[in-house]
Amino acid sequence: MGIYLNPGNEYFQEALNSKIYVDKTGLIAYTNEVIGTSQKFVCVSRPRRFGKSMAAGMLAAYYGAGCDSREMFRGLEIFGDSSFDAHLNRYNVLFLNIQDFLGRSEQAGEVPACIQKAVGGELRKAYSGQTDFSDSYLPVMLAEIFEATGKGFVFIIDEWDCIFREKKKDVQAQTEYLDFLKNLLKDKTYVKLAYMTGILPIKKYGTHSALNMFDEYSMMNPKALAKYVGFTEMEVQKLCRKYGMDFEEAQRWYDGYRFRRVMHVYSPKSVVDAMRNREFDNYWIGTETYEALKIYIDMNFDGLCDDIILMLGGGKCKINPRTFQNDMTTFKNKDDVFSLLVHLGYLAYDIDRSEVFIPNMEVETEFANAVEAAGWDEVIRAISASEKLLEATLKRDEEAVAEGIDSVHMENTSILNYNNENSLSCVISLAYYSARKYYTLVREMPSGKGFADMVFLPHRKCADKPVIVAELKWDKTAEGAIAQIKEKRYVKALENFSGSMLLVGINYDKESKEHKCVIEEWDKK
Repeated sequence: MGIYLNPGNEYFQEALNSKIYVDKTGLIAYTNEVIGTSQKFVCVSRPRRFGKSMAAGMLAAYYGAGCDSREMFRGLEIFGDSSFDAHLNRYNVLFLNIQDFLGRSEQAGEVPACIQKAVGGELRKAYSGQTDFSDSYLPVMLAEIFEATGKGFVFIIDEWDCIFREKKKDVQAQTEYLDFLKNLLKDKTYVKLAYMTGILPIKKYGTHSALNMFDEYSMMNPKALAKYVGFTEMEVQKLCRKYGMDFEEAQRWYDGYRFRRVMHVYSPKSVVDAMRNREFDNYWIGTETYEALKIYIDMNFDGLCDDIILMLGGGKCKINPRTFQNDMTTFKNKDDVFSLLVHLGYLAYDIDRSEVFIPNMEVETEFANAVEAAGWDEVIRAISASEKLLEATLKRDEEAVAEGIDSVHMENTSILNYNNENSLSCVISLAYYSARKYYTLVREMPSGKGFADMVFLPHRKCADKPVIVAELKWDKTAEGAIAQIKEKRYVKALENFSGSMLLVGINYDKESKEHKCVIEEWDKK
C-alpha cells in the first residue's frame, strides 16, 4: 500500500468504527455500472459536511488492489449486490486529495508539478521491476504500467475544486490545473473510473471545457445519486428511534433539501452530531460561519434583500441558474449568488419550479446572523419584536397586532416593495419570525376549497398552543379575510389537530397606509 497508490481501507474502517454509521454502500452499485464504460467519469459536488470524503474512502477500500476488504463490507447493502465480487479489490486506485497538494504548494500553479512528483515517485517504486519508464510524465507512466500489467486505474480525486475556491483570482493556475486533469484522464485507456468530489460543479469555468467528459451530480440535480447526497427520511427516523430523539424536531432542524427522486434530504453531519450529543442545535458553525454567507449578502444585487427577507419568512424565490459560471467570483446578478448558495448548502433548490428557499432552522439561524452582521437594522428590529407580536396574537389583542405589523412595514419600506398581497405576506412572515420556535409556518396551505395564505401548526412539544390560520388582504377588509376563511372551509384540513384554533384576518389599507387585524377563535362544533 502507498500514500496515493492503493492507500488501503483504513479510512473507511474508521467510518465503520464510528458510533453512528449510515450505510451508503449502494453508491458502489452505481459506480460498478459505469466502470469501464463511456460513463466512467463521475463528478459529485456537495456542500461541506455532506459525506464526500467518506464516500471517497469507501470507494478506495472497495476497488483498491492493495487490500482485502471483503469482510469489511459483509452485512452492508453492496454485499448482496450481483456486481460485488466482480470488482472487489481488482483495480489500482490512485487517491488524490487536492487540498493536501495545494497546502504543500507555495503557489497554486505548482499543484500539477507537486502531484506529478509525489505520484510519479510512488509509481516508480512500485513498478520499477515491471516496466522501464521511458518518460517521467505521469500520463505516460500510467500508460506504460497499464500496458505491462493489464490492470486499469480507478482515480478518486477528493476536493478537486479547492483551487477555484481558495485561489479565486488565479485564473492562470486554474487553467493549467484543468489542462493537467484533462491530460491525465481524458481519452486514456488506463482510466477505468474517475470519481471526483468537490463543492462546485465543473461544467463552466469561463469558456474552458477541459473536463466536459464528466457527468455531474450536484445540489441542483443529483439525478440517480440523490439518496447518497445526505441522509434520507427513513435513515433519520431509524436514528431517532435508536437514540430516543424527537423525529419532528430533527425534521425542523435538519430536513429541507429536495430532489426529484428523494423529497426529504437531511444534513448528515448535523444529524449525527445531534444524535451523539442527544441535543438538537446549530452544528453548522462547526465547519461554516455566518461570515462566509455575509460576503454574498453584502453584494446586494437588485432585489436580493427583498428575496432574503421573503425566504426568512418561509417563502421561495424564482431563479435562473443557467447564468451561473460555477465559480466564486463571476456574479452578474442575484441569481448567480443564489445558485452558489445552493451549492454551498445555504439554500435548497426545487428543480421543477426553479425556486430556492432556506431548507431548515439550522441554516435559517445562519441567515439571521448574516443579516445582523450586514447591518440590516430594520430587519433585526422586526425579528426582535416578533415574540411580542405572537404574544399579542395569542391574547387576541387585535390593535396591538395591527400596530406591530405597521411597525415592521414602516421600518422596512426602504427594503421591501410594498404593493401587493405577496409583499404583505413577506412583511407578515418577517413580523412573526420568532413563531418558528413554536410553529411550523406553511404558506398557501391547500385546505378546503382554496389555499389559506398562512397556517401556523404547533410543534409536537408545543401542543398547548393553538393552530393559527391567517388570511391576508390588500386594500379590502380584515372582516372579509375572516369570512373567506370560513366560506372556503380553510379549517377543514386541520380538523384532526387537537386544541384550539385562531382565525386571523389582516388587511392593508393603501390610503391610510395602516393594517387592520381581526382575530376570532374557531368553534370546531
